[in-house]
Amino acid sequence: MQVFSPHSTKPGFIATDAEELDAGRKGSDRFLLAIVIMLMMVGLMAVYSSIAYFAETKGSSAGSLLLGHMVKMGIAFMVMILFSKIDYHLLLKFSKIALLVSWALLLFVILFGTASFGAKRWISLGGFSFQPSSLATVALVLQVTTLVVKKQEYIHDFQRAFLPIMVWIFITCALIGVEDFSSAGLLFVITMLILFIGRVKILHIGGLVGLGILGGLLLIGQNPERQKRIDNYIEQVIHIKSDSFALDEGYQSQQAHIAFARGELFGVGIGKSSQRDFLPAPYNDFIFAIIGEEYGLAGGVFLMILFSLFLIRGIGVVARRAIDQQGLMLASAFTLTVSLFGFINAGVASGLLPVTGLPMPFVSYGGTNMLFAGLMVGVVLNVSKKKLNRA
Repeated sequence: MQVFSPHSTKPGFIATDAEELDAGRKGSDRFLLAIVIMLMMVGLMAVYSSIAYFAETKGSSAGSLLLGHMVKMGIAFMVMILFSKIDYHLLLKFSKIALLVSWALLLFVILFGTASFGAKRWISLGGFSFQPSSLATVALVLQVTTLVVKKQEYIHDFQRAFLPIMVWIFITCALIGVEDFSSAGLLFVITMLILFIGRVKILHIGGLVGLGILGGLLLIGQNPERQKRIDNYIEQVIHIKSDSFALDEGYQSQQAHIAFARGELFGVGIGKSSQRDFLPAPYNDFIFAIIGEEYGLAGGVFLMILFSLFLIRGIGVVARRAIDQQGLMLASAFTLTVSLFGFINAGVASGLLPVTGLPMPFVSYGGTNMLFAGLMVGVVLNVSKKKLNRA
């Protein structure tokens, strides 16, 4: 029997008889699903601890916001189950339409979006908020995967293959990067991975990376807030100037460091955080600091182990056993996206990285990021349903 395989070096990626489809197809990867459920449970407890001050600013109660978060979590879980049952090849057929729609929404955000923490990233209509960059991330991964597979016979051709793919990547990342540089940079890295897996020339990828770095520097240069974040990072972490800082410089990182210092090895206990009253967005961007304070180093390490296991399982097992190149690239890209969001969020809270606005998937409070994280995991689970047996 012959099936499409990502492991073949021949155009078309045809598998040999030694790499046949698993006749059993026992369903989605349960280990991966269990990790996501544990992340959701950790997130539920962390949001419960960090939501009180946010509720006061909204004129609401912590209980009502927690209930809303649970509803969003439930919706994200249903989306994950739904997309685990939809053949990922069907999603690839709608990638171009989805990406064009996301472009229109991103333009709308630039012109009329709702500002939050100094950046316009949201569309707010009738009390409902939506972040188009999440849709654009999923749509671009689908579109680049579609194009790479479609152009596989002449993938080394610059004009016929690489240039058309590069246009989609640059326009999407540029539209996101105007208001959300960190998400654009992460998406750019993910697409480079897809091109590498798709056998695009290293020379072409290197040139694209160079252009991406240049574009990133331009985006940083046109935004004083981004420059300030980089300067604060250099000051506080690398200590180029001094160890004394003004109260308004690096305030977020300082409060996060205090949270980790209070947590020590096993934390101060659930619901006993004091830094939630001082940290900006303790329920979202800095939720890892609240976990570090209440559960200590042990809790933070446990959470990082969960994301590490998710990364290893998604790429080392699901992607590696995918029946075709599309499955390999989608499982790798979406697994890496979810994992990197988690690692970067933790890196920011612990002071290892400059301050960004990236949430921690399934842990941070929010709707859009959790919804699309559920969608991406659902696609990975769908890929896991069809796998190769190795002789």
